Parts: sequence; structure tokens; C-alpha cells
Amino acid sequence: MSPTRFLRRAALRSCAAAVAGVLLLSACGDGGDDDAKAKAASDTTRQITDAQGREVKVPSAPKKVVALSEPTLDASLALGVEPVGATAGRGQRDMSTYLKDKAGTAQVVATVAEADMEKLAALRPDLILLDETTGAKRTVDKLQEIAPTVVTAKLNEDWKKAFTDTADALNKKSAAQKWLKDFDARITDTKKKLGDNAGKSVSVIRWQDGAPSVVGKGDGVVASTLKALGMTRPADQRGASAGHSEPVSLEKLDTIDGDWLFFGTLGDKADGEKAYAGARKATNFGRLKAERDQHVVVIEGSAWNSAGGPLSADVVLNGLRAALAT
Repeated sequence: MSPTRFLRRAALRSCAAAVAGVLLLSACGDGGDDDAKAKAASDTTRQITDAQGREVKVPSAPKKVVALSEPTLDASLALGVEPVGATAGRGQRDMSTYLKDKAGTAQVVATVAEADMEKLAALRPDLILLDETTGAKRTVDKLQEIAPTVVTAKLNEDWKKAFTDTADALNKKSAAQKWLKDFDARITDTKKKLGDNAGKSVSVIRWQDGAPSVVGKGDGVVASTLKALGMTRPADQRGASAGHSEPVSLEKLDTIDGDWLFFGTLGDKADGEKAYAGARKATNFGRLKAERDQHVVVIEGSAWNSAGGPLSADVVLNGLRAALAT
């Protein structure tokens, strides 16, 4: 082969390689930039200060979140984050019934009392969220050895602040603020439609083991929503709560009475209906004004009895609106 022909072929091969390279880069560029940006975000971290004053480096775009409390699970789901690990609902073996359908394939790795460290670690999370409503708050140092751990709220924290602080840990604070703006607009609209029910007294109780317990006192989701709507509470349901719930003896059944009585259990509405059927057989239950006026409303108790969060607040508002708004 002559030197001229050899050089010509070499030049052609070089051009072909260059064209192929350009095409390859072009193909990679079709969505490749977005993939690169997503990977870059998942590989970067942000530093935040949690509710305990701890400085924690968290992923900018967490992919495998574990939520060890009802409020952090509730908030994550409200923001479109489906955790890989979650907590069981209060008094339940599985997630709270009002959250379970939204939680997808999340595995239960904790209860209100404690977290199962072995199950949690097996999920290989990149972010762990909890607050002081759960016993896992005592094991933050051990949790931190598994993944960055953020305590989002103190005990009895205002639920809206707890929500936005959880959102901050997830790098979704603006989405939380929009959610709250929409919620407040619905509060305003509902209040305008209360009609004759404006300012009426509302009792909220959980029926368990044949007797009631008062729930929703203090500044949680139930009390704050009722207050925002301008509703009142029976005398024994005002002020801060001594605990998550306060048992009431059947001898003092009249203390739970109100213009309206919202009635539930720790389970779903169907469980509440069964409990209501039993409560109606209790001595003096039929004498309650709310019962006589057919103003007893059976509720999705798992949401009304939860430690709070945006989705539980939504359930509470929807229940009040359906019963009271005209």
C-alpha cells in the first residue's frame, strides 16, 4: 500500500472515530445532564441544627428515609417522601390506619416505645427522622452510627413548626410552607360556613375498654384546629393535657358532653363504629345531649389520636367540616 493511500485511510478512521464520539456525547446528553445533577445532589450534604441543638450533616436529596415517629412519618408522606422504614401507630402493630395506604412498602421498624436497631440498620438508610414523641429519642447516639439522625421537634411542639422543621431536614421547606398556606385557607373557608354551629362546644374522646378518655387537649392538631375554627370545648377538655389522653370514669360521663361529640378509638372508623355501638349500652350515655341530638360523630380515630402532623390535621379538618359546615 502506498504511503498516500495509508495516510488517507488513517484520516478517514480518525474522522469516523470523532463523529462516533460526538454522537455518543449527544446521546449521553439526552437526559444525561439531569441524571448527573440528580447524582450530584444525592452525593452532597447540608448542615442543619436539630431540635436538640445538634449540628447534623444530612443528604441534600435523601433517598432512603426512616421515620421513627408518627409526626415525622406523617410529614414525610405529606411532602411526597415515601420512607423505607416507619413506626407503628400508637397502640397498633402496624402503621396508623390513616397513613398505611400512603406509606407503600415501608417496613415497620419501631413503636412509640423504641426502635428495632437491627431491622433499621438492615434498611441501610441515608437519613433517620424522629422527634421527642417517641422513646427512640433516648438512642439518638446509636441511631447516628447508622445514618445521619435528626430530632425534628421537642415534646409538645407546635405541629406546624414541627412540620416545617421536618421538611427542612428533607430539603422541602418551601413545599411545607405552601401546604400550610393551603390548609389555613381551608380553615378560613370552613369557619365562614359553620352557620348555627359557630362557637358550639365540641368534645373529642377515645372509647377504650368500655370507658372514654379525653384526647386532643393542649396545642396539638385537634385543639389548634378547633381553636382556629372558633369552637369551644367542655370545661374538662380545656388547657394542657396531663398525658396523651385522660381517662374518664363512667360515673363522670356527663363531663364529656358537648353540643357535638367526636367519638373514636385508636383504630379506623369501622373500629370506632363498633365501639360506639358498645358505648350506647353504657349507663347514662343516652342522657348525653350530643347523643340525644344525634350529634355524635364517629371519626378516623388513628388520625385524631396521633401525635400530630399535616395529614392528621387534614383528617381532623375534613371531619369537622363534614359535620359542622353548612
